[in-house]
Amino acid sequence: MTARAVRQDRSTPRAAMARGDKTRDGRGRVRSMPAILHYGFRPFFFLGALHATIALPIWLWMSVSGVVMGGPFQAMAWHAHEMIFGYLGAVIAGFVLTAVPNWTGRLPLSGLPLLGLVSLWLLGRIACAFVPSPEVAMTLDLAFPIVLAASVWREVAAGRNWRNAPVAGMLTLFAVGNLAHHLEGMAILPEGYAIRIALGTVAMLIALIGGRIVPSFTRNWLVKQGGTSLPAHFGILDKAALASTVLAVMGWMFAAGASLSGWLLVTSGTLLAVRVARWQGWQTWREPIVLVLHLGYAWLAVSMLLLGLSTVTDFVPASAALHALTAGAIGTMTLTVMTRASLGHTGREIKADLWTRAIYVAVTVGALLRVAAPFAADTYLTLLMAGGILWAFAFALFAVRYAPILWRHRK
Repeated sequence: MTARAVRQDRSTPRAAMARGDKTRDGRGRVRSMPAILHYGFRPFFFLGALHATIALPIWLWMSVSGVVMGGPFQAMAWHAHEMIFGYLGAVIAGFVLTAVPNWTGRLPLSGLPLLGLVSLWLLGRIACAFVPSPEVAMTLDLAFPIVLAASVWREVAAGRNWRNAPVAGMLTLFAVGNLAHHLEGMAILPEGYAIRIALGTVAMLIALIGGRIVPSFTRNWLVKQGGTSLPAHFGILDKAALASTVLAVMGWMFAAGASLSGWLLVTSGTLLAVRVARWQGWQTWREPIVLVLHLGYAWLAVSMLLLGLSTVTDFVPASAALHALTAGAIGTMTLTVMTRASLGHTGREIKADLWTRAIYVAVTVGALLRVAAPFAADTYLTLLMAGGILWAFAFALFAVRYAPILWRHRK
C-alpha cells in the first residue's frame, strides 16, 4: 500500500474505527472504546491464537499423562472440539465480523455487543473444560455459534447482500456440527459425523473465499511489481473445482468410507491443485505474506487428495489426511488471514516482517511433521510432539507479535 493510499484509507470510517478513533453516539456525543473492541478481528484473532497456543500443548500432555479435563468430553474428543469449535471458531468469527461490513456497507459489530459475543465464546471454552453436565455444557457452548450465525444472517438480510448468503449458511452448518459433537458425546448420535461436518464446512469456506482472495491479492501485488503474467480469471475450471469440492465434501461428511466419496475427493484435490497452479504463486516468492496464501490453498488441494486416497487405498493413513486439512490447510490459511487482516485493517503496510516470516515457517514445518508422523511408526510420537509444539509455537508468536497491534490504538 502506498503512502497516499494509506492517507486516503485513514479518512474512511472503517479505517478510523480500526485505528481506535473516537466515535459519536446517536446524540452526537463523543465517546471512545478500547481498541480491542473496535472490530471483530481484534479480540477473536488474539483469543483464537492464545487458545491454540494453550490447548494443543495441554492435549499433548494429556495424551502422555492420561489426565483428563473435568468437562463433558473424553480427552481426544475435547482436543478435537477445542481446536475446531474453540480456536477455529474464534478465527472464523474474527474474519467474518470484519468482512461482513465490507460486503454489506453497514457498521461493524463493536463495543458492548462485541464484548458480549466474546464473552459467549469464553463461556463455551470454560463449559467444555470444567462443566461435567453434558446438557449444561452443550447449552453454554452453543450460545456463541448460534448468536454469531444469527448476527451474520441479520447483516446479510439488512444489507441485501445475498451473494454472501452461502457464508452465513456455512456458519449455520458449523453451529450444527458443534451441536452434533455434543450429541455424539452423549451417545445420541453415532461418532464421526460432527467433526466431518465442521471440517467439511471450513474446507468449503477455504475453497470459496480463498478462491476469491488468493488470486485477487496476488494480482494486486504483481501489478504493483510491474508483472504482466497475472493469475487466471475465474472460469469453467474454477467452477468445476468448486462444484467437485462441494460434492466431495458432502460425500465425506455423510458417507466417508464409500469408494465414490473417495474418488470425488481425489477429483476435487486434483482440480484444486490445477486451480492454484494457475494463480502465478511462484512469482510471489519475494513477499511471504502473498506466497503463503498459495501455500494454504495448496494444502487444501493436498488434503482433499490424501482424504480420497485414504478411502480408496491402504497407503495413506486417515490421520495423516485429516491433519493435512487441519494443521496444514486450516492452520496455514487462518494464520495467513490473521496476519494480513491485522495489518491491513489497522492501516499498516501489508508486509511480512521477520516475526511474521517465522510464524509462517513454524506453522508449515509443524504441519509437515504432523502429517508425516503416521507414516513413521518408529518415530511417530517424536514427530507428533515436535509437530504439535512447532504448530502451537506459530500461534504463540502471533499472540506476542500482534498483541500491540490488536490491543492498542494506533498513534
